[in-house]
Amino acid sequence: MELDPDEMTKVTHRLKRAQGQLAGVIRMLEEGRDCEDVVTQLSAVSRALDRAGFAIIATGMRQCMTREPGSEQETLDVAKLEKLFLSLA
Repeated sequence: MELDPDEMTKVTHRLKRAQGQLAGVIRMLEEGRDCEDVVTQLSAVSRALDRAGFAIIATGMRQCMTREPGSEQETLDVAKLEKLFLSLA
């Protein structure tokens, strides 16, 4: 399944921001920053990654819904998406 390029551009930007946040967390650890500050930033990175994953799956689910209902391909894609969605839970 090909994902919508416009949606994936947004996800890519979100992941790049998360990458920057993660680099900040690593830097904080190396500098010996306060545990509370580190955990707060790490939590923000985790949320950003979760949101990116959910956006990818939501895009895939929208595409599945536009396929012919009951087709074998639709059934396979929905099952895959359900498994992926649960892996983020």
